[in-house]
Amino acid sequence: MNAQNENLAVSLFSEILTVDQLARMAVAKVLPKGMELSHFSVLNQLAHAGGEKTPAQLARSFHLTRGAMTNTLTKLEWAGWVHVRPDWEDARRKLVSISPAGLAARDAALAAITPVIAEVVDKIGAEKVRSALPVLRELRLKLSAED
Repeated sequence: MNAQNENLAVSLFSEILTVDQLARMAVAKVLPKGMELSHFSVLNQLAHAGGEKTPAQLARSFHLTRGAMTNTLTKLEWAGWVHVRPDWEDARRKLVSISPAGLAARDAALAAITPVIAEVVDKIGAEKVRSALPVLRELRLKLSAED
């Protein structure tokens, strides 16, 4: 890689990391009381999955350790937002599903987050955002493949 491409790479990842931090802060500010961004992320994934997932599957999808995911799931279960049950076919595993209260909490969080992120898109312009998505998606896929 030449020096020009190295500088471009550093600038790109610097911007991505800064945007990530700022986006997380903006979203965390408007989440419902008691909900953390990690909670919303898990609830959102479970809502989209439409079925049960194992803690290990969730940990892999978020690139977390099983311990970190177990900690998050314990908090979600305590709040009544997920159900964790034994896997009847394999006693070593557990299965996680979103509860009706969890779906309502996820929907409330999404309702709070949407205006914040929509405002950013409005300020930048939908066409610019639309044109950035393929590049960001390709970066995500490339980095995921290397994982």
